[in-house]
Amino acid sequence: MKLNVENLSANRGEQTIFAHISFQLTAGDALIVTGTNGSGKSTLLRVIAGLLPNFSGNMAIEGGIEDKPIAEYCHYLGHQNALKPTMSVAENLLFWQHHCGTPDLEITEALQKIDLAGTYDIPIAYLSAGQKRRIAIARLLVTKRQIWLVDEPTAALDAKSEAMFSNLLQTHMASGGIVIAATHQPLGLKNTKNLDMDKHQVIPELLEDEYL
Repeated sequence: MKLNVENLSANRGEQTIFAHISFQLTAGDALIVTGTNGSGKSTLLRVIAGLLPNFSGNMAIEGGIEDKPIAEYCHYLGHQNALKPTMSVAENLLFWQHHCGTPDLEITEALQKIDLAGTYDIPIAYLSAGQKRRIAIARLLVTKRQIWLVDEPTAALDAKSEAMFSNLLQTHMASGGIVIAATHQPLGLKNTKNLDMDKHQVIPELLEDEYL
């Protein structure tokens, strides 16, 4: 499978945030997206995930199912963990497993992978920030999708959890998955491709907004 992105640009309101983004990723590739706050890293991931429209350019999947939207190949892990605080860990992961379709790991197995097996019945609200982030990472494991879009994925993680997440990324890539990561921190991946969003930024005065 290949993800082709050609001459992509995106707007915020009537202002262009970035332009002329092009890259190609094949099975096993990782693209590390860097840049100053406000350069459009998060916007790029959201456009690929289908959460925001692109202004111009093209995105296409080669080797996939005809007419299947790119968003349906993607897992998206953003700044927010997308977890209901009053629901248990298992209930949250079961929801995402059903919502995304094509189950992969069982919930108990996914929790073992992130070293939180004992949290199965615990409400999300009772967990620490680091534990919530790890449960959000478990969302990537309970459903099979080939493209992982991760935005500052190691936020709130300690060194041990960062190493765990790096291993999960490498396992996903080794099985033919694709990773696109917007990050200020190294993720411990080898032979990555890199995209510097500062080189594609159009509106420098928007730098103060880190959530573009």
